[in-house]
This record gives sequence, structure tokens and C-alpha cells, in this order.
Amino acid sequence: MPYREIRELRESGRLEEALAMALTELNNSPENIWAKRNISWVYYAFAKQNILPENFTIFSLNINKIINLSLSEEEKMLYESIVWQIIKMGYAILRLKNIDEEKLDTLFSFAKELHLTKPSKVYSALFNLFYKSYKDNALKYLELADWWGFDNFMQEDYAKVISQNGQELISLVERAYISYAKNLLPCQLSTGEIYFNREKAESFLPKLSLIEEQHPEYLYLSYYKAKLLLALGDRNNMLSALLPFAKRKSNDFWVWEVLAAAFPNDEKKVFACYCRGLSCFAPEEMLVKLRAKIVPYFLKKEMWDEAKTEIAKIIEIRNKKNWAIPPKINDWTLQDWYSSASENDNNRSIYKQYSPVADEILFNDIPEESIIVEFVNSNKKIIIFISSEQKTGYFKYDRFLKSVQIGDTLKVRFLKKDINGSYSIATIKPFDIPELKQRFIKEFDERIKIHKNNTFGFIDDIFVSSEFISKYKLTDGIPIVGKAIKSFNKKKNEWGWKIINIKLPH
Repeated sequence: MPYREIRELRESGRLEEALAMALTELNNSPENIWAKRNISWVYYAFAKQNILPENFTIFSLNINKIINLSLSEEEKMLYESIVWQIIKMGYAILRLKNIDEEKLDTLFSFAKELHLTKPSKVYSALFNLFYKSYKDNALKYLELADWWGFDNFMQEDYAKVISQNGQELISLVERAYISYAKNLLPCQLSTGEIYFNREKAESFLPKLSLIEEQHPEYLYLSYYKAKLLLALGDRNNMLSALLPFAKRKSNDFWVWEVLAAAFPNDEKKVFACYCRGLSCFAPEEMLVKLRAKIVPYFLKKEMWDEAKTEIAKIIEIRNKKNWAIPPKINDWTLQDWYSSASENDNNRSIYKQYSPVADEILFNDIPEESIIVEFVNSNKKIIIFISSEQKTGYFKYDRFLKSVQIGDTLKVRFLKKDINGSYSIATIKPFDIPELKQRFIKEFDERIKIHKNNTFGFIDDIFVSSEFISKYKLTDGIPIVGKAIKSFNKKKNEWGWKIINIKLPH
């Protein structure tokens, strides 16, 4: 068999001679495996020699000839070598100014005919090529992913990637799942028809949930999971899926637009989400659509000045960018209320007013706890609170409350506790909690007892400090009416009572 001669001719670059010898061998023994192998490597050499896009016809002709030989799955080395050349040709096409999609489709059709080891480096590289080729084409990307199979990623495909310029990029796996979810969302085809494969979306959700659970560092999976649930009409689960992502990306305005979609029948929450989104830092040109969305809510509330402020900002940015003014915006400017309304510098005070409502949405998955205020440092804006005899601590309140008094009861969502007893707070709202007041506050109508040699005293079992006695000029035996709150004495490591307020006899 002329195997050695054909190989020597091929490796020395004498491909025409190698081809002639290999064809003669194949014609003489059409079913001989060695004859097929010898000529396949010659075709491969011709393809490799024509790896430029302008030589695509010759390249594809030779790859097709190899495929037509119908070699078995055992020819792993040949198939792997071919795929590396397909990958090189694919990237060469992607670098062109005008990408020829038909050529990429031809390469994909070749890849589907080849037998490769799964998982493997070449198999992952093949997916990466066609991911970049098809990620913005829903039908083609879904076909690619279903054919390739997400069970075939290598371990290193799950790790972040460092680009040539040192930039850290999300992993191939995360990109793959994000694009699959994104391309499952309803989209408009070139025919104008809305395409949404509900069955495929429903079957993909468990896989998306599993990879999200296994890799919580994949930040954007929960976002696209929420979008899929919303497309399927499952708004309740959509919200719970989105919240972990929204908390980490709460400073991105577009997150609040998505959250708003979970509450189509709750105008207050939608308005709060829009307010929170507009309070986020972002280039003004990115906020014009969100501003247009909030205007109808201002109009419904008859907040004419605020509506005009948003509309004026939209017009200013669109004019600056030479963008057309939408008809709806022009219609608003022609209405009677617009000419009589005053334009403010901004609506930030309104956004801030609705921030607590937005926080309620964002931290909805954290249970509220009931607390009572045991002490207030109004200078430092710090509250010492009691939740139970087992839980006390303190936190800053000025972000949530203008003022607060000892004995007030609140509903609070806690984020975390520091070693020193300081808490981080997600939400706070005043709330009447009678059971807490009954448990930790008591009223008294008693005479104070101050022994001769002491500067302190007692009203029943309530300790009265010397400072308190001095401040109110209290003397032994006088009747006092007031309230006391239960308080933990760290020095004595025990609970006691301290006075909140008193009323002295006239």
C-alpha cells in the first residue's frame, strides 16, 4: 500500500502528486479503509492550505469530500484536525467587515457531520465559535445549543476567562446559558410574527435553576430566569427569581424596569420602581425611555409640574442627540396643563419619597421583624432597639426615618449584624405593635422612694438615676405618674426598667 509515499508527498507540499496517487489507490479499492484514510488526509491538507475566506470554495469542497468518505467514529485524530481548521476559517470570516452568514452556516453543517470526543478542548472551542456566530440569532443559536449539548462542557469552561488585554470575562458556560435563555424570550421574526416556544422555555427552566444553584457566582442567570418566568406569565416566581440579582444590581436603572413588570396591577409599586430607577446614576440618554414611562403616572396623580419636568428632560436629551421626538411626547406638550405647569430642576425629592416602597419590593424575601425603640441618640441618629429578651442591638435610622421616639414600635428587615451589635437595615416602617408595648412598656402611678444616704431612688421596681432625680428635683415620697421601658443592664447582665417620661404633681 502506498501509504508512506502519499504521506511523504503530502508533507513535502506536493499535494497534486499525493492526490493522484491516493485517487488511484481508492479507485482500485473503493471500500479499503486505508485508501480512504490516505486520501482524506490529502483532502485535509488541501483544506488547510486554503484557510482564508477568499478560498472558502476550495476549503469547503475538500472538507465535503472527506465527509462523503463516511469514515467511522474511530478517526478521532482526523476529525479533530478538521474541526480546528473549521474553527480557524470561522474566526477569519467573523473578522471580516461584512460577515458572510451562509459560509458560517456551511461550516456548521460540516461540524454536525463530524465525530468528536465529548467533552474535549476542540469540542468546546467549536461551541465558542458558533456561540459568537449565532448568539444574536434565536433560531440558529437554539439549534446550535441543542445539537452541541450543555452536558458536554469541560471543567475549565465553568471558570471566568481572562482576555488578551487582561480583562476578566464571564465563563463560557454562563454565556451559553444566558444566550439560551435570552433567545427563548419572545422575539419578532422578519415576517413580523412573534415567536415564542413555550414548551422549550418550560423545559429549560429546571436546567437554568440547577446551574444557578450550582454556581451562585453566575450573576445574570437569575435575571434571565425571571424574564423567562415573566414571558410564561408566572409573575410571582419571576419576582423571587429576580430578587437575588436585583439586590446586587440595584444601582442599575434597568433592573427596576424589570421589577416593575412584576406588578402590572399595582400602580404604586410600578411608580416606586420607576422612581428608584430614575434615581440611579446613568447617562441621561439611557434614561429617556424610563422617563417617558413615568410621565403617565405623574399625570394620573395630577402632578403637573413633575410631569412637565420629565418631559422637558426627554426633549432636551433627544434634541442634544438629534433623536426624533416621539409623537406621544409632542402630544403632551400641546395639552393645556403643560403650558400652565412649572418645570422643576429635577424630581429627585419625589424619587426619594418613594424609595421605601422600592426597598420593600427589593427585600421582600427577607421576613420583617417587630422591634421597640429603647433609646434614641438624635445627634448620631442611632436607635437602640429590643426585639426580644434574646435580641437587642442598634442601627442608624436617618436614611429611613426623620424622627423617632423611645417606645415607638417598628417593622424592620435586618440585613446583617456586626460583632459589636450594630445591624445593617434593609427596610423600616412605623407600625403599631400592641403586644410589644404590653411586654416592654409599663405605666406607673407610684410614690418615689429615695433613701437618706442615696442619690438614686426607686418607683416600685423602676430604678431612678441620680441624674434624673436632679433634673426633675425629685424628693422622697412625692407621687409620680409616667411610663417605663424594659432595658438590659450590661454591667449587671440583667433586665430592668428605666423611665421614659413622667408627670409630676402640680
